[in-house]
Amino acid sequence: MQHIISVLVENKPRVLARVASLFARRGYNIESLAVGPTQDPAISRITLVVNGNEDILEQITKQLYKLIEVIKVGDFTNTSYVDRELALIKVNAPATVRGEVAQIAEIFRARIVDIEEKSLTVEVTGTPDKIDALEQLLRKYGIIEMTRTGRIALARGSKSL
Repeated sequence: MQHIISVLVENKPRVLARVASLFARRGYNIESLAVGPTQDPAISRITLVVNGNEDILEQITKQLYKLIEVIKVGDFTNTSYVDRELALIKVNAPATVRGEVAQIAEIFRARIVDIEEKSLTVEVTGTPDKIDALEQLLRKYGIIEMTRTGRIALARGSKSL
């Protein structure tokens, strides 16, 4: 089962490395990782997507709380949440198919952020499913390269971590 874990940590050097090494030492794979400051510049939010059962999640949570810099750990699995991801996709797009690629991007509310003679770079934000669907449609034109940020998430409504 996939879990989205949100970890509030002190915004200090080496904290991310300590969190990541905790997962590596225990052999847990991180599917997605995103880090950034919160509304408080002294605190950062680490959003991790990991696969595992409830026992693994409980073990991860206990281990995270052992790190001095960890303030709070939350799991969005059984919570209503909003999640997003950002992707940049560079696609083969010579003049003959450029219009088709642009139409596909428009349908997905993606933006063309760079145009070259034979390629376009598309920026898209949304759920992982939305990005996967756009990627699948663009594959027939030839994806030159692609990068994704990883998921970020917040609880819905007035709830907070």
